[in-house]
Amino acid sequence: MSKIKLTLSGFMFLLLLLFGLSRVFSRNPDTKNTPNGDAPSGTLQKMIVENASVTMQLDLNGLNGSNSLVARPVTLQFSAAANSFFPILVFNDLLRGVKPGSMALIPSRSGGIPALPVRLGASVKQLAVEKLPSNQSFGLAVRDNKTGFTFFNVEGGDYDYNANARSLGIEGGRLLISKEFANALGRPSDAGSVVGKISVGAAMQPIEITQLVNGKRTSVVEPPLTHRAGPGAAQLVAGPDIIVGDLPDMVQIDPAVGSQVGLGIATTSCNNGDQPVNFFALPNTDHPFFPENFYRMSGGADNFERFEQIGQSWIKHTFGADEGDDCALGCNTNNCTQFSQLCPGCSDPYLADENGWYDLLGSRAWVNPFTGFMPPGPSPYPSSNHDGHSHDGVSHRVRVNISDLNTTLNAGATYFAEAAYLDPLEYTWCQTHPGQCNMYNNASYHQFLVNGTTSFTFSPVGQTARMQPAIMAWRGATVNQVQPDPGNDGISFVGYKVTSPAPGVYHYEYALYNYNLDRSIQSFSVPLGAGANLSNIGFHAPPQEPGWPNDGTFNNQGYSSMPWAVTQTSDSITWNSETFAQNQNANAIRFGTLYNFRFDADQPPQTTNATVGFFKTGSPVMVAIQAPAGGATPTATPTATATATATATATTTATPRPTPTPRNGPSPRPRPTPLPRP
Repeated sequence: MSKIKLTLSGFMFLLLLLFGLSRVFSRNPDTKNTPNGDAPSGTLQKMIVENASVTMQLDLNGLNGSNSLVARPVTLQFSAAANSFFPILVFNDLLRGVKPGSMALIPSRSGGIPALPVRLGASVKQLAVEKLPSNQSFGLAVRDNKTGFTFFNVEGGDYDYNANARSLGIEGGRLLISKEFANALGRPSDAGSVVGKISVGAAMQPIEITQLVNGKRTSVVEPPLTHRAGPGAAQLVAGPDIIVGDLPDMVQIDPAVGSQVGLGIATTSCNNGDQPVNFFALPNTDHPFFPENFYRMSGGADNFERFEQIGQSWIKHTFGADEGDDCALGCNTNNCTQFSQLCPGCSDPYLADENGWYDLLGSRAWVNPFTGFMPPGPSPYPSSNHDGHSHDGVSHRVRVNISDLNTTLNAGATYFAEAAYLDPLEYTWCQTHPGQCNMYNNASYHQFLVNGTTSFTFSPVGQTARMQPAIMAWRGATVNQVQPDPGNDGISFVGYKVTSPAPGVYHYEYALYNYNLDRSIQSFSVPLGAGANLSNIGFHAPPQEPGWPNDGTFNNQGYSSMPWAVTQTSDSITWNSETFAQNQNANAIRFGTLYNFRFDADQPPQTTNATVGFFKTGSPVMVAIQAPAGGATPTATPTATATATATATATTTATPRPTPTPRNGPSPRPRPTPLPRP
């Protein structure tokens, strides 16, 4: 009995302590669920790190004691060991404390390890970030996990917990040379010198959930751990199968230009197949290319109402392949020409800023996303011709409006980066081997924390969700696949979600994502029930790249940014761009882009079909949705979520939780199998 009394007393003391520390550790407002100061009610969660990414930016001049005026910064990228005991306390979804613990760090193989001082270089594969006890001078330290030698103390840093994503971000921590390290360097006077910064993006999982009522514990649950060390290694499939194995980093490359910034996203491609994938450099056109995209989930009481694309880049043309094993598939270089091919099971990384180099990017207009075709030709290559124009800090990169990233304007939003490697060899193999078609798993996404108001930094959260487009991260939505012409063109997705923000009001949110349809999408029509009254009708599309000489668009004018026209009749509402005959550069939904359509209605959701019309060719198709028309009326609640019904179209329900990992992804969907051309 005495043991129980000690536990309860210690527990209540901990609560009093953590409430006193709330403003130190959290930028969130204080909870209101405290009837009086010493009798709180609510849910207390003790959480540890499920997985994390850690970035250290170091000044080599400072580390080496150099007085050179030429900056020598290096970036070290790490992942944290799964289920690291780095505990935090969360009460009613607000961060209340960070307790002593540590994260063992695993160096990223894609970034490489630069030349470091000998003592640090010898320990770089066994470092750990440690949370120090509250009676220490610093909150965090970077130590050798085996010897306990301290290299850096961490001064400052903002802790930010996102309850919706169950993610912890630490930004702005300054790395100070420890007394031990300064002595080891032979420069004891350098102890305390600032030599870099550290940031952490972690997905958290609860290990103990306690319910309190007026300060009394009513129940305690200890959820099982995931025990997942990584995204998981798939078996090699038959044929070539290039996937995005990781999106480990993201940067703003240059200062803003006007109201926009240009971003780069690091990619690591992997060959998930048993056949090599050609990586021949231009002018050879037999190589993968990939667009980079950026998305934001926000809106509504839970910040999950809508899923919008806020940025897109030109495509990156690949050239040469390293033969790593970053996807843990078992790199096999036998019967494969290294560098000019990505061998079975092997990986090839590109850094974030490298994916923003102008000369390696080409206009999307030059390529067919389904066949992988691009026009051949000598330098300047038609598909990557930069003659006749000069660049600024956002040209061709992931172009994003500052207002879409500003954390003051987008409180609670969740962000996702995406890339999709599209490959001509997968197409030709699919045509001759219909049972070995791997063309529809090339996209992956990764959640990032965004920090800044005019200049931005990005921290990865959790792990990359492999072989899924980012629309699958839309929490609570239903996502249906559309394949209008199997064997002759690609696929797209229609996502939808219905909520009730007020009694008698229903918000309908739709997202159309073109994965690799060359024909593009020109119209979207939703049926309406008799007497349905609509308001707050909306449309959203990401920024377009302006026209450039030799960009492959009609008359080099670039694609239009004109919002889609909307037409409402008694039984439908329709959005549409100009037709191909009216304007070849019309603002159609081309490959790798997602557009949004929305409205409020006074009628509840009912099962029906929307109509999707195409831009270049092909008859419209129907796709299952919910709308204020047709079918049986389901029971609606203030948090109603649309659910899929059985149709001839392959259906996937998006993840019930926003953490972007394969474990939390949607249920597997049948892969479409293109048929040989007649």
